[in-house]
Amino acid sequence: MKPTFSSTRSLALACAVMAAFTLSGCDDHQFDAMLDFVRRGFKAFFDSVKPDALLLKGLTPGVSTLDQVREQMGKPETERVFDDGSRRLEYPRGPQGVKTWMVDIGPNGRLVAITQALTAENFAKIRVGMSEDEVRRLLGKPGEVAAYRLKKETVWSWKWLEGGVTPEAFFNVHFGPDGRVTTTSRSDVMRGR
Repeated sequence: MKPTFSSTRSLALACAVMAAFTLSGCDDHQFDAMLDFVRRGFKAFFDSVKPDALLLKGLTPGVSTLDQVREQMGKPETERVFDDGSRRLEYPRGPQGVKTWMVDIGPNGRLVAITQALTAENFAKIRVGMSEDEVRRLLGKPGEVAAYRLKKETVWSWKWLEGGVTPEAFFNVHFGPDGRVTTTSRSDVMRGR
């Protein structure tokens, strides 16, 4: 997966901060704090680009804890805490990645399941009248959001592995001015533009 501009920019910023501290002659405490900052930046960058096999390696339902999931997968895009104490962590794979991992943690703090959200089965669950939050809970963060002022609608799009002649496509959810689903659609991924 290709690194994003913001993750590359963050990495460059961390390197620049480290160089500035080194050149300005900081004390041991400042240097240790700066190194810790850089380490966290490198880990966040690596977590955002590491292959799924490494991202999910060693995580076992019923055994792995919330802390182990966070250590292995990094900071989630979104973390929802439910009334019973269970949680759902959302890990979209890049701004235009074809996978979004939903990690369910039980009230006991143990991993329940890791599921890929961008599937035909989940897309079929989208219904007219659903709120933006309900769609987001089911599919995760969209890769693209487009506002069409004349049509008075907003369209959220997710790239996914559809298969067939062109393996990748976009699944689109159209919202009206009230933030409710009006329809869904499918579009091709345009190549060579």
